[in-house]
Amino acid sequence: MEERFQDQEFVEYVVRAIVGHPDDVRTERTIDERGVLITLFVNPEDMGYVIGRQGQTARSIRTLLKIVGAKNNARVNLKVYEPEGSRHRRRDEAPAQQEEQIDTSAVDLEI
Repeated sequence: MEERFQDQEFVEYVVRAIVGHPDDVRTERTIDERGVLITLFVNPEDMGYVIGRQGQTARSIRTLLKIVGAKNNARVNLKVYEPEGSRHRRRDEAPAQQEEQIDTSAVDLEI
């Protein structure tokens, strides 16, 4: 049976509570010279829930995870695995937003 660690269980618990397919949530824990890395795997349909608006949810989970790691004197990082077909759109794939045009014809400039 796979050994479970407090940091890994924490990530799985939080993520299962916010996704639509909690049975698809799994993590892999690896240790190297930089510390602990927890890789999170979720259903592609749930990527938006895990990432959050502008990455806010993932950032919050990472912050809490660092606190859990600090309690155990470990440096813990989270990597969210993005499979092909995930619904989360990367920043470089986002449609270009039109710049707002400012009407300067009625502005008096004194130089």
